Amino acid sequence: MAKKKAKAIVNPKVHVRKGDTVLVITGKNAGKRGKVLSVIPDRSRVVVEGVNVVKRHSRPTQRLPQGGILEKEAPIHSSNVMLYCGKCNTPTRVAKKILEDGEKVRICKKCGENI
Repeated sequence: MAKKKAKAIVNPKVHVRKGDTVLVITGKNAGKRGKVLSVIPDRSRVVVEGVNVVKRHSRPTQRLPQGGILEKEAPIHSSNVMLYCGKCNTPTRVAKKILEDGEKVRICKKCGENI
């Protein structure tokens, strides 16, 4: 029997959070903007509303009696999205700043506003 390959260790840090607005910068959905629905940090992936929509076939169950073909968002790699600043209406990188009271906040690199 063949040995299983060990999974590569991935840095579980993702630069966006659930609820952020992001712009997809590469791939078949490049240019689309949407809200982050969930973050999967151990795989460095995010699920964005209206992006990477796939069709899944579902058999009838008690919860979904009609079954059929359902459309849902699939995860994309976090490196393919860029945080979208609502203040300056542009995609931006994130800077981090520590306030006087010790709270950490994310700052837009372009306009300097809190995100």
